[in-house]
Amino acid sequence: MAEKEAVVKPEAEASFESCLDELEKVVKALEAGDLPLERAIELFERGMSLSDTCRKQLEEAETRVEMLIRREGKIQAEPFRPEKPEKP
Repeated sequence: MAEKEAVVKPEAEASFESCLDELEKVVKALEAGDLPLERAIELFERGMSLSDTCRKQLEEAETRVEMLIRREGKIQAEPFRPEKPEKP
């Protein structure tokens, strides 16, 4: 139960990885289903905030990648589309 209580942290500019890690902890705590309603709402709000932070950081990274793609010696914006791994 102590792990669930430690999930909510003050808002700060955190790395994508730390936000994602905390978001995973929030999801696990909520999925367990043994929280009082008020605590579940607090965790849900924190999860939404973390999700928004991760989304913004991903959008910023995507923009940076687009700006770095070069075509014919000129930098041109081009959407980043990672290749999907082929299924065995």
